[in-house]
Amino acid sequence: MTSLAQERALQGWLARGLQHIGQIAIETHGDGTFGLRHRDDLQRNDLVLHVEPEDAANLVRFDDAESYRPLKTAPNLRHGWRLVVKDLSSLRIALDLFYPGRLAAFLAFELEELDTTPLRATLDRQSGMYRVAAQITDSQADDLVGNFCRSDGGCLRTILWRQDAKGRIASTHLPSEKFEPKHDQTGHGHTVIPLFCQEACNLLVAEARKVVQASK
Repeated sequence: MTSLAQERALQGWLARGLQHIGQIAIETHGDGTFGLRHRDDLQRNDLVLHVEPEDAANLVRFDDAESYRPLKTAPNLRHGWRLVVKDLSSLRIALDLFYPGRLAAFLAFELEELDTTPLRATLDRQSGMYRVAAQITDSQADDLVGNFCRSDGGCLRTILWRQDAKGRIASTHLPSEKFEPKHDQTGHGHTVIPLFCQEACNLLVAEARKVVQASK
């Protein structure tokens, strides 16, 4: 998806009232600028102001405790900031730094062009030290995904992939809302730009490897 296509889509989403993405609230200003802040900080007036879209790269790096965030869609985005950007292009850049690739995924989904990959296919193509991850049992995978990918404390993405080619659900331990495209995974009940997960991430693959090694 080109940047221009994503910006046009983003403009349309905002016009439809989709002004939340992950833990971020998007403010549309009359002068064409946009404001971003943590959803929990909407009533705060002591936020540190940032004005460059690239500042998002630093804001997303650590949580409130200054611990590194390897998973950008984890529900532990830091608080205390406000980012004001000058135009739609800058907004796209900032959002793509906060949640890499998620705007493109949503656009592809709306165009019915988003491909998904079953967990087993993702694990089977691993090589090197991660090849062993494919040995995880169905039961172990069910437990792992149910814990690692849960929205409460795990990941805010909406899972679109299945466990295998037979179409089995990614995990029986997750609520049905975890697979619902329109559901606000933060639990706030807002209309959102969803964070779609079309394929198991590298962090989940790494955890699958740990599970297999621990069971030997």
